Amino acid sequence: MIPEDLRYTAEHEWVAGASGGPVRVGITHFAQDALGDIVYVQLPDPGTAVTAGEAFGEVESTKSVSEIYAPLTGTVAARNDKLAEEPEVINTDPYGEGWLVEIEPADPAAVEGLLTASAYRELTAS
Repeated sequence: MIPEDLRYTAEHEWVAGASGGPVRVGITHFAQDALGDIVYVQLPDPGTAVTAGEAFGEVESTKSVSEIYAPLTGTVAARNDKLAEEPEVINTDPYGEGWLVEIEPADPAAVEGLLTASAYRELTAS
């Protein structure tokens, strides 16, 4: 379950969207599966500046609490407020309704520097 049209990080975030606008960010099927049942999500407010590789939120599951890392430097344009009431959507639809935030990237070309689906598949196969 690694969609070909997305980009990925080694920290198991995915990025959808390309040049000229906000990109949507979520955690991968691999990540949600490893976490188990997600019970709480902490996300930044729109307008918050985020830096690539730095934590910007948390996902809490019945097993543990994990930080969410920004795949790109930029500004949070939107967050998925549905997750405040229904965090389990991340488990059932991590690439759709379970998205976390939208980021307006400082450098839209940085998306191309993220892992491709095949590179992420190799990373998670080991």
